[in-house]
Amino acid sequence: MAPRISRSLIFILLWLIQIAACAQYPLNQQNDRFDKQAGYRFEHLQRGPRNTDELFVCLAFSGGGTRAAALAYGVMEELRKTPIKVQGVEKSLLDEVDVISSVSGGSFTAAYYGLFREKLFADFRTKFLERNIQGALIAKLLNPVNLVRVASPWFGRIDLAAELYDREVFAEATFARLEENGRPFVILNATNLGPGRRFDFTQEYFDALGSRLDLYPVSRAVAASSAFPFLLTPLSLKNYPQAKGYDPPWWYKGALAEKDWFTRRYDAAKNLDFYKDKQNAYVHLMDGGLADNIGVRAILDAYAHGFIHQKILDGDIKRLVLIVVNARTEAEDRLSRKTSPPWIITVAEKTATVAMDNYSFESIAQLRGELYRRVQIQEDTDACNRRLEQYCPGAPKFIESKKVDIYVVEVNFKAAEFIGEDPRYYLNLPTTFSLGKEQIEKLMAIGPKLLQA
Repeated sequence: MAPRISRSLIFILLWLIQIAACAQYPLNQQNDRFDKQAGYRFEHLQRGPRNTDELFVCLAFSGGGTRAAALAYGVMEELRKTPIKVQGVEKSLLDEVDVISSVSGGSFTAAYYGLFREKLFADFRTKFLERNIQGALIAKLLNPVNLVRVASPWFGRIDLAAELYDREVFAEATFARLEENGRPFVILNATNLGPGRRFDFTQEYFDALGSRLDLYPVSRAVAASSAFPFLLTPLSLKNYPQAKGYDPPWWYKGALAEKDWFTRRYDAAKNLDFYKDKQNAYVHLMDGGLADNIGVRAILDAYAHGFIHQKILDGDIKRLVLIVVNARTEAEDRLSRKTSPPWIITVAEKTATVAMDNYSFESIAQLRGELYRRVQIQEDTDACNRRLEQYCPGAPKFIESKKVDIYVVEVNFKAAEFIGEDPRYYLNLPTTFSLGKEQIEKLMAIGPKLLQA
């Protein structure tokens, strides 16, 4: 009997070792030939039949787990119900959304809409918002086979999460489907732990990796964007040699030679330059909130030197609207009332969130400053030309920049007091992927009210 038991144990051990040895996260695929006209890029996406460039709408969805996803959903629902008329055509404001940039919890809503469009309003609540995703992840992790898999150095908790999202939420869709669907351009943001900078799941970034994005699962991008530190492991990508014929973006060329360290163009070029060094053979990604917890910096870069900048120069954009859905919380401070220092778990949580929240405030301030600077320049130029016309009619006028009306709207919980709600209820909601049905309902309901406040 003993030898039989021993043989069984040996067989089980060998089987478990084999499972651990075979556990490997799926690698992004190498790209053999560079093609600027292919891949998931804004310039390559088709406009919808009811979408125009004249009114250019960008959405930014912040992090914050299910809280952020539900708030973003409520705002999307309100945009869908808001009628507008552009170029004589009646439509909804949602029809005019051109870009959605998101991080962490907001990435679930952004990616789901990008992939499935109207289905967001039919089944996203049951598929994600009202589900205990956190519990499902724990149950998946506690499966004996998965406990062995995560023992492998090449497979982590983030890969289990991506598998769950792929099967249960995103129907195994890849970025090819996002490309086929056309606008809005969904930018899923993560953080590259190496240089500590933002990483976007766009073909422009994957070009720098020598890789194809069209075959990559959207679920893994969302998992990277929402990989909260300590709870989940980083998600890894391979940094291949750049494809034959690779041509960097126009704004990258010469940007580093200028040594103008305080411009967005130099900073973005420095970020992209990291991937040219192939000694950096792998890219390890964590929660996008570590680099930008409200998702606006990708839009700022597009405005400063990217596709939004180009469309303004071409005179296509007449009105630029940016709606920031900021699910930032501000829990009551109880630490300062205690004599004993906080436990390590509390310290870890604060370490991960305090910097995010502080950085979010700076991002909003910078956003308003950069966008409204253009408005001020337009007004100053018009004023100078009027003076010239009045006092020196024959003098040449200042060259006028393309005129764009710019509107920035921030949806945040602190504004709840202006609509008769208690902001403390929302500001004290936890950052988790498991909220009660009443909490979900209140979050979805407050979004439209805050948008109109």
